[in-house]
Amino acid sequence: MNSYTVNVATGHQMFSGTDNYIYITLIGTEQCSDKVLLDKSLYNDFESGEVDSYEVKVGQDLGQLVLVKIEKQKYLMQDSWYCRYITVKTPSGEHVEFPCYRWLVDDKNVVLRDGKGSTPRLSNEHRR
Repeated sequence: MNSYTVNVATGHQMFSGTDNYIYITLIGTEQCSDKVLLDKSLYNDFESGEVDSYEVKVGQDLGQLVLVKIEKQKYLMQDSWYCRYITVKTPSGEHVEFPCYRWLVDDKNVVLRDGKGSTPRLSNEHRR
């Protein structure tokens, strides 16, 4: 089982945090992970100005990590969330940063590229 450490940075602006559900999918050159809910029990995730850390376990080798997909879904009431960036530490110890710097409003999905600007080749399974 491969373990990825995911850090999610919320903006410093007033009301930039969210109580909505936040999911992540890690996309590599070989495979993609299942959609995973980022949530810690008895903890207020995604508060303004905070960086929250999560462990995402993946059964298969993803290859080189190239994209992350973030999904925001309504919990009790809809609110907006400002995501600054996401960093992922891979099982090999590589740190990959995915800049976001945008508001996610309503039930929103965003796919982020790594901040290196490179374009590794994806396997046929991921081309659509």
